[in-house]
Amino acid sequence: MERTARRALTICLAGFLTITYASAVFGQRGDGWTVLFDGKSLKGWNTVGDANWRVAEGLLQADKGTGFLVTPDSYGDFQITLDFWVSDDANSGVFLRCSDPKAIDQMNAYEVNIFDKRPDQSYRTGGIVDVAKPASVIQTGGKWNSYDITAKGSQLTVVLNGSKVVDVKDTKHAAGPIALQYGAGTVKFRNVRIRRL
Repeated sequence: MERTARRALTICLAGFLTITYASAVFGQRGDGWTVLFDGKSLKGWNTVGDANWRVAEGLLQADKGTGFLVTPDSYGDFQITLDFWVSDDANSGVFLRCSDPKAIDQMNAYEVNIFDKRPDQSYRTGGIVDVAKPASVIQTGGKWNSYDITAKGSQLTVVLNGSKVVDVKDTKHAAGPIALQYGAGTVKFRNVRIRRL
């Protein structure tokens, strides 16, 4: 009897662990995140301009020219997360809801800035150019940093290195591709992913 009870308990435990494991794996696959940069190639990006975008040591990077990497897909409501490393003199940014993916600027998209030494510090790193100033000054040059950006309807939220620096409503741009900018210095990106909301 004791052997039968032990065997039944083992079967129940194995079944429970199988169900738990299957649920965990399903959660990882079904969380809605799409990896935009695979660490190996520029596949899945369109290039605009003459920036020397390349993949080196698993990082997306540029240090000459000017231009953008642009997603072929358009996004309306979404959350995007990424890590970036920039030199002190870098000028870069993450452009959201680009209405003209071949001629991108802060007038036809939201520019979440990466520009510590911007002459007008109002819209420095963490700010959305001409829309919202960052709530705090965070220096990003010479180290890895993280962006967690959410656009849901008119609500735009920017979290830089775990600190919420922008939380604003704006209705200028409703949907469009995402673009990563290279303007000056050295710029590197990794762990770029997005999910639709």
